[in-house]
Amino acid sequence: MGQKMMREQEMIELYYFEPPNANSGKAFLTLLEKNVDFVRREVQFLEFEQHSPEYLKVNPKGQVPTLIHNNRVITESTPMGEYIDEAFPGPSLIPADPLARWRMRCWSHYLDIDFGPALSMIAWSRFIGPMMRAHHPDKVQAFIDSVPTPERKIAWQTAIRGTFTDDQLSESARRLERGARKVETALTGRPWLAGASYSLADINLLNFFGSMPTFLPQVVNATVSPRTMAWLQKMAERPAVKRMRAESKPAPWSR
Repeated sequence: MGQKMMREQEMIELYYFEPPNANSGKAFLTLLEKNVDFVRREVQFLEFEQHSPEYLKVNPKGQVPTLIHNNRVITESTPMGEYIDEAFPGPSLIPADPLARWRMRCWSHYLDIDFGPALSMIAWSRFIGPMMRAHHPDKVQAFIDSVPTPERKIAWQTAIRGTFTDDQLSESARRLERGARKVETALTGRPWLAGASYSLADINLLNFFGSMPTFLPQVVNATVSPRTMAWLQKMAERPAVKRMRAESKPAPWSR
């Protein structure tokens, strides 16, 4: 009874971009899979709220997602997923088998350092950068000035001003195609990305890979990647995924 009452008093908040995909979606879906009740704190991406003074008090790096659990601030979406899995009851999303657990962490690391940045660069070039440039130049410059770290400031300047080179964009496209083949191969002979059980690897992949059939249809389709398409369908049928999508607003670039 005491433990139940303590859990009922827990305060759980998630700061995230809407719609919840990429890093935001990883945390959002993990909470739903664990059936955790949490307060939604949407950060308005196109209004630059991630670098507002109010949000920087929550996360000084100006990044999302940020999880607040009983006044503890948890950042960095990949370890955040493991924190959520271990901090709350419900089916485990971390495999018990050491090899599967290693695969889960390798996939999550790969998405963070390779596939995710490649996808982000192309998405910024096609959609986000032009939308940002629609703001008044003074507002855009004020936003760039508010970025709290030098390396992130450079990244934002490049993205907003659309100064990616053709070579950079070509390399990102190559990495996405390589990633699509990597996923198809990984799903050969096992039902989930890390092995026999659904895990954080599947959650993390969906939030970067879910749009690939429309984003890069020539390399993710029923003919060249049937296992991947079957996995995407299986993911779409999960109650937590249905709930996340039902609660989400359309992406601004798809309206």
